[in-house]
Amino acid sequence: MSSPSFQESTARTVRGVVFRSPGQEVTVADITLAPPGPGEVEVAVTAAGVCHSDLHVIRGEWDHPTPVVMGHEGSGVVTALGAGVTGLEIGDHVVLSWVPSCGTCRFCLAGRPAACSLVAEVVAPRGVLYDGTSRLSVDGEPAHHYLGVSSFAERVVVPASGAIKVREDAPLDVIALVGCAIATGVGAVRNTAEVEAGATVAVIGCGGVGLSCVQGARLAKAGRIVAVDVVPEKLELARRLGATDAIDARDGDVVEALRALVPEGLDYVFDAIGKIETTEQSIAALGQGGAAVIVGLPPTGRTARFDPLALAEADQRILGSNYGSVDAARDIPALVDLVVSGELDVESMISARRPLDEAGDALADLAAGHALRQLLMMEDRT
Repeated sequence: MSSPSFQESTARTVRGVVFRSPGQEVTVADITLAPPGPGEVEVAVTAAGVCHSDLHVIRGEWDHPTPVVMGHEGSGVVTALGAGVTGLEIGDHVVLSWVPSCGTCRFCLAGRPAACSLVAEVVAPRGVLYDGTSRLSVDGEPAHHYLGVSSFAERVVVPASGAIKVREDAPLDVIALVGCAIATGVGAVRNTAEVEAGATVAVIGCGGVGLSCVQGARLAKAGRIVAVDVVPEKLELARRLGATDAIDARDGDVVEALRALVPEGLDYVFDAIGKIETTEQSIAALGQGGAAVIVGLPPTGRTARFDPLALAEADQRILGSNYGSVDAARDIPALVDLVVSGELDVESMISARRPLDEAGDALADLAAGHALRQLLMMEDRT
């Protein structure tokens, strides 16, 4: 895959986490960061969340051009503006969005910015910004952006639509999670599924996204919220965040356990893991008219099986949910408001705050199932 062209201009040096090729460990390295181009902003990152989507790339489960500066969830402060940027000023507090929607493609114009075609066809797969070029360089060679963000770095350059201005009284480290886990999980409940009050809901997987689904279901006033996981501590936290029931998936067949709790089948089942077996469990546990919402993302090329006749006869649905179907400019500030008001508990979902140098250990702990959301805390030396 060809390397992106590097925008030649006065640049600064920052530290960031670089992944060079499958089979290699991530490293913390000096990165050359070009200033923002037209329609772009520079952000000093305060905190970056460590997510399973980062692991998919490092494990080679998703194809992505390398070298790449990792990270896609974070928050910080605007430090520079490119030409033509409006609505943002230096000093603004922002949450970074990994779908920096263009606002002009047919999906954006139809009110579906999470499906932005420029992001889906250029920014995400090619590891570049809107114009097909990179603002990143490592050892004198062009490097790639990850999902238009690359938040595992002291500073980033992103499209202006990927820096969402939020209220300044919100704790910047805590609201870093709003940029991915919270927006994805709560958005899946509110936007994708449109869960109604009194509905029965199950969430398979109680990591950062799954716990956000649990909280979204609580905010939607679901009548029953069943959390499923293999880690007792995560199930206990899910109860504190709103789950009415908990199932330890190690104890037997998950579908049978869900049917024992809700014999008629569930209205909504959220697969917040993305393994093939959890996707199949989500579909099998549905009741009449139910919807399985696929939120967690599997490795490339995997396929799941279901009975299409049973699905049709029961008037059921399988819904894909990318980034919680959010409109980032609308939803992220509203979610931050809920964090500040105490209606969304994000602090309980943060299992550790670690320096950037511990990024490799943080990813290893996440892969081993030892952690929820860990934050990499930046020390801006520039």
